[in-house]
Amino acid sequence: MFELFTRFSARIFDLCWVVTAAVIAFYCRFGNFQLSLDYQIVILILALLVAMVSAYTNMYVSWRGRSQLSLYGRLVMTWTVAYVVLLGLLVFSHHADYFSRIWLGLWMIIGIIGSIAFRYLIYAMLGRIRRQGMNHKEVLIVGAGESAQSAVESLKEHPWIGYDVVQMVPVNGATISNPYQGIPVAGKDEDLAVVVDRLQVQEVWICLPLRKGDLVNQILNDLRHSTVDIRYVPDMSDVRLLNHKAKELAGLQMLDLSCSPINGVNYFLKQLEDRVLGALIFLFISPLLLLISIGVKLSSPGPVIFKQYRHGIDGCKINVYKFRSMKVHQEGDDSVTQATKGDERITRFGNFLRRTSLDELPQFFNVIQGKMSIVGPRPHAVLHNEHYKDIVESYMKRHKVKPGITGWAQVNGYRGETDTVDKMQKRVEYDLFYIENWSLLFDLKIILLTFVRGFINKNAY
Repeated sequence: MFELFTRFSARIFDLCWVVTAAVIAFYCRFGNFQLSLDYQIVILILALLVAMVSAYTNMYVSWRGRSQLSLYGRLVMTWTVAYVVLLGLLVFSHHADYFSRIWLGLWMIIGIIGSIAFRYLIYAMLGRIRRQGMNHKEVLIVGAGESAQSAVESLKEHPWIGYDVVQMVPVNGATISNPYQGIPVAGKDEDLAVVVDRLQVQEVWICLPLRKGDLVNQILNDLRHSTVDIRYVPDMSDVRLLNHKAKELAGLQMLDLSCSPINGVNYFLKQLEDRVLGALIFLFISPLLLLISIGVKLSSPGPVIFKQYRHGIDGCKINVYKFRSMKVHQEGDDSVTQATKGDERITRFGNFLRRTSLDELPQFFNVIQGKMSIVGPRPHAVLHNEHYKDIVESYMKRHKVKPGITGWAQVNGYRGETDTVDKMQKRVEYDLFYIENWSLLFDLKIILLTFVRGFINKNAY
């Protein structure tokens, strides 16, 4: 009942706030509250648009336990879409010049800030109420594995969410000798439907591995007469996940197990970051590129730029550019020899370039081409990929995004020669962490750390 009240309040607030924000913006622009009929009609149109768009962005579903940032993101998207539609209507109806652009801009800014502030206050109020033991839901957990224990730990760590685990029910012959974090355990012979009816819980969480699909169906059948909310928390501790989430596609409910987070709007932002920032850096370092080119040419006979095939996004082969740091030599068709300490193939100037990572600078041209990113997993030689993909778990998942000039593994010291499987394993772990937690701020952090921690590394030969 309380959640219904808060959702209803949010709907009323949004409609009222559209009008209030417009009036505040009007006063800030003109110093009075005398809105003409034209302005009043535009305000009414945006109020209707916000209400319509909110229905598509699921603004008024229950947000118990969900990310606040996700909620704020949907708020911004809702206002932005509604606002863009309004501007489109004004432009195509030839009425855009009738309204103050400053007023329109202030209206949107005030509207978004106010909506976020209202939700923040609601979250804070609900959190305080739930910490005091009110507005809680009681949960029965079915299962005794790692996901069941993780569910208990997570709910214990976040009391503001308002879920209480009242009992755990081991199934399929499993036993719990010691109650986990003091949670009572039902007897293994006790009927699940009887337990649910006796405890009068609001929700049942099934925490079982994916391979126990038949058992999940059995539990659903046992609870077919119950009106309790049933949720499935799959135990996938034995599966290497990447950006896992639930989604609907073509009317089908799906669980993403291994997907890149850089898609949709994120893909556009990443592309914008690479093209704009990459072009600016390329122009800035152009004099340095010229000096290094002269140095390479004078160091030994051969081309200035060394090109080698690497795997790009989705495993497609791309030509990656580097300043040549070795004497011209011939590799076997089925081998790529990594540079090692004291490698005689490396020129004296090339050794300096590799130590300082300056040999990687031509890859900004790869970035401008759209084949690489400034930040991402470092591309390895194709033959190295073929070697390690069957040795290192989830190795090829590095290629779900574009390779980068610098990356999370590199700023944490995992660069240069990978002469052991353990070194490669650690590099892959850092790369997968980056992919799963990607954001523009994370990219900027890595770029900053690349400069702060320096380009020089003792492992770069």
